[in-house]
Amino acid sequence: MQQHKSTYFYAIGLSYKKADAEVRGHFSLSDVAKQNLLTQAKENGIESVLVISTCNRTELYGFAEHPYQLIHLLCENTKGTVEEFQDVAYVYKNKEAINHMFRVGSGLDSQILGDFEIISQLKFAARASKKESLLNSFTERLVNSVIQASKRIKNETELSSGATSVSFASVQYIMNNVQNISEKNILLFGTGKIGRNTCENLVKHTQNSHITLINRTKTKAEEVAGKFNLVVKDYNNLEKEINGSDILIVATGAQNPTVDKSLITTQKPLLVLDLSIPKNVNEEIAQLSNVTLIHLDDLAKITDGTLEKRKAFIPAAESIIDEILSDFNAWLETLKFVPTIQAIKHKLTDYKNSELNTQRKKLADFNEDHAELVTNNIIQKITNQFAHHLREDGNSADESIELIKRIFQLETTDNV
Repeated sequence: MQQHKSTYFYAIGLSYKKADAEVRGHFSLSDVAKQNLLTQAKENGIESVLVISTCNRTELYGFAEHPYQLIHLLCENTKGTVEEFQDVAYVYKNKEAINHMFRVGSGLDSQILGDFEIISQLKFAARASKKESLLNSFTERLVNSVIQASKRIKNETELSSGATSVSFASVQYIMNNVQNISEKNILLFGTGKIGRNTCENLVKHTQNSHITLINRTKTKAEEVAGKFNLVVKDYNNLEKEINGSDILIVATGAQNPTVDKSLITTQKPLLVLDLSIPKNVNEEIAQLSNVTLIHLDDLAKITDGTLEKRKAFIPAAESIIDEILSDFNAWLETLKFVPTIQAIKHKLTDYKNSELNTQRKKLADFNEDHAELVTNNIIQKITNQFAHHLREDGNSADESIELIKRIFQLETTDNV
């Protein structure tokens, strides 16, 4: 899996397993920070890197001579330090890094088993890297294989049955802990992906028609509200709406708290759920006797009865991953033939050019276009034949490569 002389494929990152919400917040990457990281990666000569930052994890997948290059990029663009990272981090190399991406993308490594929301983050990360020419063929093929595994696990197993996401878990918590839920005033502050999903689950499961949305950009809130026929209020009304609510759900995704004690003047019971990383609700509000503050890390511990049932599908999910992984590894094996095939093609092209030069001088009515077309087709057929032989001849492919190199006197630079 070596990608030039001394670069390897790494996965570096931290997740809910060892890093609490506060530490994950230090390493959280905003959209601007992700873009800066990609720009710096390119400036530092990194040829392929993927950036993922969700409420549960922050990870980089990429090629580097040493994992520190990726760790440094992460720390440069977040509030986190290298020392803090080392306390909670994981670093995987080559096969382990590939396996890790499969487990993450298939929901097996999620805070709530079977949560597939990560796969859309992976797709988004791949698109962002490709736009910056930071997605090589290896990483693109790997991401597509993980997406394929995720789809099959979703369709062929019940790993994702029941409550699988933080947004569903939050609604489940509300339903289990608040009486007469359909009569309560609910305020959703923030309409990013987790906010939208929570909104959909609220409407679907609570039969509540007193849901209000507030977002800094009002038009975004109106888009979400339009789908579900909900009320939208201006950001300026935030304090008033909080104090008129029984339940406040904060999903703002800001880098600093958006709700603090000064906003709360009501004396009636207020349940506050903070679904943001970093935390967007200042913890001091828990000092108020009428306020109950729940963070998404608390929600992840509250699992429904279907969790045990979902665990039974782990072996089936792993077996799907093994199947797709073995296809990916077979493709990887074929990459070692690429330099030889390219070298044959170059050699044959040299022969062609030399012969055409000779014939050009000899023949007065030499047809350049026809000669190019015929010879290029022949070269393609010959190289295809070699490629087919090397792919099919798994056991002695290395010997075949050596023989071809000797016959054609090839010098190849292995780039895989």
